[in-house]
Amino acid sequence: MPLFAWFACLLALIATPVAASTLERGTIDAASLRGNAAGLPSARGVTVYLPDSYAADPTRRFPVLYYLTSFFEDDRAPWANNGAQALLDRAIDRKVVGPAIVVTIDCTTPVGGSWYVNSPVTGNWEDLVSRELVAWVDGRYRTLASRDSRGIAGDRMGGHGAIRLAMRHPEVFGAVYALHPIGMGPGVQTMFSRPNWQLLQDARRIEDLRSDGFSLIFTSIFQAHLPNATRAPLFFDPPARLAEGRLAVDPALTEKLNASFFLDRQVAAHAGNLKRLRGFMFDWARGDSNPDHIVSLLAFTRTLDSFGVPYEAEEYRGGWGERHWGEDGRIYSEMLPFFARTLVF
Repeated sequence: MPLFAWFACLLALIATPVAASTLERGTIDAASLRGNAAGLPSARGVTVYLPDSYAADPTRRFPVLYYLTSFFEDDRAPWANNGAQALLDRAIDRKVVGPAIVVTIDCTTPVGGSWYVNSPVTGNWEDLVSRELVAWVDGRYRTLASRDSRGIAGDRMGGHGAIRLAMRHPEVFGAVYALHPIGMGPGVQTMFSRPNWQLLQDARRIEDLRSDGFSLIFTSIFQAHLPNATRAPLFFDPPARLAEGRLAVDPALTEKLNASFFLDRQVAAHAGNLKRLRGFMFDWARGDSNPDHIVSLLAFTRTLDSFGVPYEAEEYRGGWGERHWGEDGRIYSEMLPFFARTLVF
């Protein structure tokens, strides 16, 4: 072949368009969130990852992974902060996992997050994710619209939410992977020892809590599990309060909170649902500086054992929120291979 002809062929190859993965961002106006007491917007951002083969083969349908984010992370966070698109591209190209659609949604609230539960204060987040969002995605994209091809995962608070939704909706989600889930059960310290109760009692607006992270996080927990739409501005019934310099714990509200929030308390009611899953896995970091997380996760495995629920669990070397992203992270090395073997592609 003459040199000019070879060069022309090379230019043609370079110029030939190659299908690439895409991120599409849309908005779902969620009926599940309308009319919430805190006045949170019902319009929520949704980011959808479409693998390169989605555009290359217009007849093909794909499994879907729903990824729930952690505190103060909206739908854009994994893509903007952690290079999720490039990581998924590499994982699919190297056959770590088959081509799949991946979906994230903005479930943030002014105090950090929704915990993915139904609450008259912040809205019905469980209904949003398990019903409206799934229907929204299936109606717009070429999905394999079956539980067998639909997985749910999450990080920390999102990991808690992923297990919570999977145990309640095995007809929707076929497999679940939770990265360092929290709120699994009692830890070393009691829950009422964490917030600044004086700060909570004196607060006249949410912004008054910004100086104390634990008070923000526990306000999000209380709004989800002890909601009171008439108690502005924090909108919850406090399970404890300061009286004459001493903390008085309300036993009835504390029991209500523990029974609703801790996932180990809900295994008995949902053990049958958990056994229906095609796969159930979670992990946690041995070096987490909050020992409550490690203690509660170890106890959670024993609870699952006592009810005969099959699962996979792993403690790994690392700290809070570490080793999730990147090619040496848990998402690439553990989560995606887990879904590759548990979902129908």
